[in-house]
Amino acid sequence: MGTHMSVFLDFVRNEWYFAFPMFGMSLVAVTLVIWRVMLNRGAASDLSGLLPGLQEKLAKEGVDGGVRFLRSQPGLIPKRILADGLETSKQGLAAMRRSMANSMELEVVPELNFLLPTILAIAKVATMVGLLGTVISMIGTFSQIQEMTQQGKSITSTSGSIGLALFATALGLVTAIPLVFAHVLFKAWIGNFEVKAKSAAGKLMLLVQAHKAAPAATKPAAAVSEAVTARR
Repeated sequence: MGTHMSVFLDFVRNEWYFAFPMFGMSLVAVTLVIWRVMLNRGAASDLSGLLPGLQEKLAKEGVDGGVRFLRSQPGLIPKRILADGLETSKQGLAAMRRSMANSMELEVVPELNFLLPTILAIAKVATMVGLLGTVISMIGTFSQIQEMTQQGKSITSTSGSIGLALFATALGLVTAIPLVFAHVLFKAWIGNFEVKAKSAAGKLMLLVQAHKAAPAATKPAAAVSEAVTARR
């Protein structure tokens, strides 16, 4: 372990023009991943008790009260998608569907993909920079071998230089592999988010449809009551 650490320190000292950028990319990558995790936590929505509360608001305060209720909820699904759809509910279910689809596609999904291209770019660049560092170090090592061969010296001492060159590739892979894994997880999270949003949008449309049908159902009953009263 001590030998590997000493070799790694030699790499940092001798190949600092590759080591420092790699360390910088690793630090930036960790920062971006933590930032994206925090944004995902803020975008998450608990929909378990949302629709019953919205139904109560619609019954008491109408559509405007329902919109205010959705805007006050945490998460992007109620605050952005459902609220935008409910605002256009007076124009019909087709308008609601278009509004929620546009909100999801043009506003929410780009917001959920924020930082993901940068994370993937750092992963790819870190791998290529590591390979570049290895190639340049290997070129220097082979040049050294050629000079030692011409001078009749032993080349066994250059084996350490070859191992040192490979540290650049190793450092690039250590940076890139967790980033690619995090990128895949974030993409999967976005897919699950879209499924949840579509399910919530469908339930909202059914709720609005039932809310619009409720007053119509009470009108015949009210008319019958007025006719009975008039006969009396």
